[in-house]
Amino acid sequence: MASDIENFFFRDLHPRVSIGTASDRYAGWLGQIYSPERFGGKISKRSKTVGGQTVTEELLPVESVQEYFEHFSILELDFTFYGLLLDDHSNPTPTHRVLETYRRNLKDADRIVLKVPQTVFAQKLWRGGKFAENPGYLNAEIFIQKFYAPALKLLGPTLQGFIFEQEYQAKKERPSPDLFVSALDRFFEHIPKDDRYHVEVRTEGLLTKTYFEVLEKHGIGHVLSHWTWLPPLRKQFSKGSGRFLNAGKQVVIRLMTPIGMRYEEAYLKAFPFDKMVEGMMSPRMPEETAEVMSEAIKQDVKANVIINNRAGGNAPLIAQKVAEKFIQSSKQ
Repeated sequence: MASDIENFFFRDLHPRVSIGTASDRYAGWLGQIYSPERFGGKISKRSKTVGGQTVTEELLPVESVQEYFEHFSILELDFTFYGLLLDDHSNPTPTHRVLETYRRNLKDADRIVLKVPQTVFAQKLWRGGKFAENPGYLNAEIFIQKFYAPALKLLGPTLQGFIFEQEYQAKKERPSPDLFVSALDRFFEHIPKDDRYHVEVRTEGLLTKTYFEVLEKHGIGHVLSHWTWLPPLRKQFSKGSGRFLNAGKQVVIRLMTPIGMRYEEAYLKAFPFDKMVEGMMSPRMPEETAEVMSEAIKQDVKANVIINNRAGGNAPLIAQKVAEKFIQSSKQ
């Protein structure tokens, strides 16, 4: 097992554990996850501006996902957060076409988690240089017709879960917890029942008793997210009374950014995602992740750990640290 982890093979860590990453095509992972001789000559480049600084990202082709799944057992595709799968005329969007390319390179045994588009679950969207109210917020029809139904048709057995991410709500603009929970309740009443739903709320003040009661009512998992303004994983878990609420007996743990570090700073520190950045990763993150994984197994729940480069510099190396802590805790 130790040699597998050293060589970035995480598929056989435990029958009730899946470790994967948020996105997958990073050229910085050549020599770790991807073979340089296979993909080193297939790198594409694109410019991206983050925090006022322009960087050039290097990406591998979608076909590299075949090699990805030799190492990991689950993959979160987060580009779906930025676009629906069908347009207003029910035609496939560019997002749909990229997802089609992924599906052609997946085996039926591979497992994908999709982020639900922000058009459906974000209260505000960045439009014209500022945040504006989202007219599609919690619109069940948009979710069903333009995302959920085409996703099921396209991905079939590979579709493991849906993540509904709620952006951070500043205190002066935050809805009351009761209004927030009531809106969630109505939304989940009007969409198809599915035991693959997971909600990520990034505002600690909204993680109330009634919030967890609504999730339990609908059999929806609460995503434990290691993220900028959220409390540590252990505290988040205790807020939900140490229970896993997803009807499919799954939990999603997302390791996104160090606590207290904004997206822009985390991205620029981690870029180009080919190594760990000294002092960047929150020191207790791997240990607390392993604790939740072990508790999930005790409760007969499968733990799906999704790791972002921004959590410390390089997702495969963070996965090693999490796996090592999990093995240590399993021996105690």
